[in-house]
Amino acid sequence: MGISSVNRAGALLSVAALALSACATPSAGPSGLYAKPIGTAPVTANPSPYSAALVCIGQYARQNKLGAPRIAVGRISDYTGKSEADGSGRKVTQGASLMAMTALAKAGMPLVERFDTSISELDLKYSNNKLISDSPRGPGPGPTESRKIYEGQVAGVDFYLVGGITELNYNIYSVGADAYAGDKDAAGLKGNFRNSVYVMNVAVDLRLVNSRSLEVVDVISYQKQIVGREVGVGVFDFLNGNIFDVSAGSGAQEPLQLAVRSLIERAVVEMSANLYGMPGPQSCLASDPLGGSTTGMTGGFTPAYDNLRTNNGQTREDPNRWNDKRDPDASRALRGRY
Repeated sequence: MGISSVNRAGALLSVAALALSACATPSAGPSGLYAKPIGTAPVTANPSPYSAALVCIGQYARQNKLGAPRIAVGRISDYTGKSEADGSGRKVTQGASLMAMTALAKAGMPLVERFDTSISELDLKYSNNKLISDSPRGPGPGPTESRKIYEGQVAGVDFYLVGGITELNYNIYSVGADAYAGDKDAAGLKGNFRNSVYVMNVAVDLRLVNSRSLEVVDVISYQKQIVGREVGVGVFDFLNGNIFDVSAGSGAQEPLQLAVRSLIERAVVEMSANLYGMPGPQSCLASDPLGGSTTGMTGGFTPAYDNLRTNNGQTREDPNRWNDKRDPDASRALRGRY
């Protein structure tokens, strides 16, 4: 590459840099946004490898008309004590209790809220002071009938689930290879290659407690290993006095938080199967003649109306549903609203 070519390349880079700097100047458009966010991936279900088993358990219970005890979820805390070195937060999710609630809902277990009762307690306090009304408000400022408090109106808990994330072990196994080759001449071609694999693990300990007797009726401890891989290659050379350093690589790690969800869902599978008296996975071979399930990979719900076969329970797992770019029904219905 000659001197003139180098100067031409430098000039082109300078012009490109100036053009990019002009494009980077923020200016709100007609929509009121400085920039349109990139990415078009739709919202999808977030299952673990054990979510299908949870849904199967719920369908088995409905098909056989099995009653289920009321379950509440307490604190499932992070006891590993591991945090990011830069102080940005904990290594492990702090939402394990929420994952357990979703898992129990997938299994069709009746859930009773005990994790965050602040709104209910405030409503009860206001109702006790006759400050809350359930009657439609009239046009004027006049008083309305206050909400009544009845004995036994809050559903009780039969069992509650508690526990914690108890282990997070780094680099319990690792293996790697690095290779370097090149010309003996200082300006000659050189290259390198690396390939490494490492394994870590995370564990949970959960227990199911009888709320009346405080007897611990079920205890489960599980661990899951997580694998990560890294591959890279690089080339370094001097050509006509110019330096070229080209490298490429790829890496992937199994999601740590998905591993925690998998651990919790596996534990809930075993506990739910025990509470329902389900003999094993072979029970899922029978079809569900009732149809219209209210449980799925996204969790579970109680229908607000008597429309079990026509509600949105069967479409909650569809990534295209309600998306104005992917769902033809939604795009037609929402046309002209933007």
